[in-house]
Amino acid sequence: MHRTHTCGELRLSHAGQSVTLSGWVQRSRDLGGMTFIDLRDRYGITQLAFNMETRPELCDQARKLGREFVIKVSGTVVERYSKNANLDTGEIEIDATALEILNASKTPPFTIEDESDGGDDLRMQWRYLDLRRTPLRNNLMLRHRMSIEARKYLDSLGFLEIETPYLIKSTPEGARDFVVPSRMNPGQFYALPQSPQTFKQILMVAGYDRYYQIVRCFRDEDLRADRQPEFTQIDCEMAFVEQEDILNTFEGMVRHLFKTVKGIDIASVPRMTYAEAMRRFGSDKPDIRFGMEFNYLDGLMKGKGFNVFDQSEAVIGIVAQGCASYTRKQVDELTEWVKRPQIGAKGLVYCMCNEDGTFKSSVDKFYSQDDWKAIASAMGANAGDLLLILSGNLASTQKQLNELRLLMGARLGLRKADDFKPLWVIDFPLLEWNEDTGRWFAMHHPFTSPKPEHIALLDTDPGSVNANAYDFVLNGVEIGGGSIRIHDREVQSRMFKLLGFSPEEAQAQFGFLLNAFEYGAPPHGGIAFGFDRFCALFGGQESIRDFIAFPKNNSGRDVMIDAPSSIAKEQLEELGINTRI
Repeated sequence: MHRTHTCGELRLSHAGQSVTLSGWVQRSRDLGGMTFIDLRDRYGITQLAFNMETRPELCDQARKLGREFVIKVSGTVVERYSKNANLDTGEIEIDATALEILNASKTPPFTIEDESDGGDDLRMQWRYLDLRRTPLRNNLMLRHRMSIEARKYLDSLGFLEIETPYLIKSTPEGARDFVVPSRMNPGQFYALPQSPQTFKQILMVAGYDRYYQIVRCFRDEDLRADRQPEFTQIDCEMAFVEQEDILNTFEGMVRHLFKTVKGIDIASVPRMTYAEAMRRFGSDKPDIRFGMEFNYLDGLMKGKGFNVFDQSEAVIGIVAQGCASYTRKQVDELTEWVKRPQIGAKGLVYCMCNEDGTFKSSVDKFYSQDDWKAIASAMGANAGDLLLILSGNLASTQKQLNELRLLMGARLGLRKADDFKPLWVIDFPLLEWNEDTGRWFAMHHPFTSPKPEHIALLDTDPGSVNANAYDFVLNGVEIGGGSIRIHDREVQSRMFKLLGFSPEEAQAQFGFLLNAFEYGAPPHGGIAFGFDRFCALFGGQESIRDFIAFPKNNSGRDVMIDAPSSIAKEQLEELGINTRI
């Protein structure tokens, strides 16, 4: 038997018992007459004591152990003289009587501690070592717990977990597909699913009225901290429902996860329309942990001779409370920050509301003290506050100011990781116009139903049509999104036509779904939660990478196994792929 207990299990109540532990050497301390080893497994750490006076040969053997050696130790549980309150096992140690090396280890390329000295690239290359660290182990345990609790909740409401295919048909909408060549069908390709969208709708047509799946999805797109080429969704669909049914059901799931996993009671989740979110925060996923809402200043700031504002579609500002003490260097740094290509602002106007009731701005030439007094009053600013103002076309300025708002919220300590503020955003536009291609695109996806009262506008004023769609937002991050689906062939055909599909193209791409709608498709809708993002937020982090066992880097590579990689010429030929690639 390699072990009778784990390294996180033993307590003072076990004193006097003979035990056997197995694990990895975390660290060792040679104090001359005594050698102490911290032994680690995924359950915790237990201190081993080797006594030179009573067992010199065993102590000599222990002194030769290197970090990450795999060992088996037998001994007696004794009370620890110098207790460690930071360890669950910190009141005891093992008086070792036998030691066996199960496997030696090279010296690891970085320290396997909570705070490692290894950089991201190095730790990803040696991921199996990185996964031994407590923070990553805790992250994966959190992920496991969340998946279990999500399944419990959905199962209690009669949802069935049903698997859908990974080898499907490529479609032109949405992000880029990962494609897989078919050997048995030369020149043809499968696509890996970006989501199980059409399959879960087919399941509703088939009568499986409550479906879910914790499912892997794939998108060939540029990466960032909260995005990976393969990711996991809690994917759900319900039949015979309206929007209110979906929101209530999955708000319940969110509250269940907070209660069972975090021990937090979440009150009813507030709702905000897309139009209101954009007006107040410049984002369809606003972080409502703090205020700093937008102020529209056209009437107060235009017509004063400042051409930048006079020629702009919108002039919008926010109040950074208590920041009037910012130095010129700090304000210049903010100006350069918003002018970065990622943000795209032309510049930044500021005004300091001094404690003595005066105002100092970057455009004093155009605005008097009385002007600034009126502007500050309209913005709800007080003495000691800093006004930050951007201008330009409405959509761009809202987006830029949202980024500045988030930056200031973080700098002022208003975006606390342990403060959770969920939100439903509803009433999205159904379509958005792309100037470059000169056509409409679905804001969510082409299967989203218009609001029933807006269906008549599809042919006359499609830009005014609202979708029967909703997003679940947590702390400024879109965690879930869904909609009531189109379940009528004629409406779905009109939608495809608006998106530029000919009837032949629509039939070729989605004929299976259109045909299914002719065989008694029920009203249905659903939602998908980004499980990796959900786990990261529960873990108090922004990056999803350390909540995935084997993630890709920012170039979409798995540097541990060195993938993607080239394949043999013979394999390419067998697949009918040009071998000159």
